[in-house]
Amino acid sequence: MSPTVTWIALLVASAVCFALKISGHLVPEHWLAQPRVARTAALVTVALLSALVAVQTATTGGSIVIDARLPALLVAAIALVLRAPFIVVVLLAALTAAGLRALGMP
Repeated sequence: MSPTVTWIALLVASAVCFALKISGHLVPEHWLAQPRVARTAALVTVALLSALVAVQTATTGGSIVIDARLPALLVAAIALVLRAPFIVVVLLAALTAAGLRALGMP
């Protein structure tokens, strides 16, 4: 791919993102105040975050991999359910992954 095509794609993608951002400000506020819209927005956010976590935790290079990230995610989820502070959640997950990798788990 030539640098010119790359720059054109970058500029088009930037324009599309800017247009989406501006269109969000042009939507009438009373449309956004409807319960169904608020509920849908919340569910879309959760779904996107869940998909991102699943892809980053259980895949490598396009294939499904079970490694130290999965138990670390489980430990983090348990810590969140127990209402641990966020820094504690992150530290517990990191220590779990590091410990399992030190024991030989990929």
